[in-house]
Amino acid sequence: MRLIGRAGLWLLVTLIVAYSAFPLLWATVSSLKTGSALFEPSLWPGHASLTNYRDIFTVQPFGRNILNSLAVATGVVTVSLGLSVTAAYALGRAAFRGRRLLLLTVLSVSMFPQVAVLSGLFEVIRWLGLYNSLTGLGLTYLIFTLPFTVWVLTAFMRSMPRELEESALVDGAGPWRIVFGIFLPLLGPALVSTGLLAFIAAWNEFLFALTFTLTADRRTVPPAIASMSGASAYELPWGHIMAASVVVTVPLIALVLAFQRRIVAGLTAGAVKG
Repeated sequence: MRLIGRAGLWLLVTLIVAYSAFPLLWATVSSLKTGSALFEPSLWPGHASLTNYRDIFTVQPFGRNILNSLAVATGVVTVSLGLSVTAAYALGRAAFRGRRLLLLTVLSVSMFPQVAVLSGLFEVIRWLGLYNSLTGLGLTYLIFTLPFTVWVLTAFMRSMPRELEESALVDGAGPWRIVFGIFLPLLGPALVSTGLLAFIAAWNEFLFALTFTLTADRRTVPPAIASMSGASAYELPWGHIMAASVVVTVPLIALVLAFQRRIVAGLTAGAVKG
């Protein structure tokens, strides 16, 4: 009976892995096909070709689009984490009237659908003169990354032992010293897991990127993929889209695998009261 249960568990794990990995496998296989071979349902192309990968970097400025996404996502995560650490200390450790209401307000901001704030953000970005710029795009991304990082890091900050803070106060440490000298090193796993999730959200964002960028050299990866076309006016762009999808997905997978232990530690640390 125990053997049957273990076999059933492995079967379930196999099905979940296959279900999760199949889209990436299909995109990889399709990216190696050209012409009518794209419409042939096969698990491996008969004549594999890297033409699609070459075209996305020569026919259009996809390399520049990747650099744009990297710059915007990295900048947004850096600003979000920097502001969130101090905000989490205030919301998680300091006692003041209205703290719970303020925390719920921060959470409620992230609940609004993007399209609901799109027109207002457009007017703000245009008034600031940041339309079709990476700075303006990063500013709009803070709308959804900052509330998320503040909320998550506040939960981690609350789980920190209060004795650490009391000992630091006895030694004469101020709030800034406590945050950056004591709590920040302990928040390493939390910062990695929260920052990586915020990075993925900013990397994959489409609506704001489509609305607040105009020219091809300012686009990030999602709108760049959506605007892809074939090498000629009569060629379907599916091969290029699949190749671009593989190019931008594989680094994220490698990033998650590289920080796997820290991510798991960060996701579980906040669930235990220190």
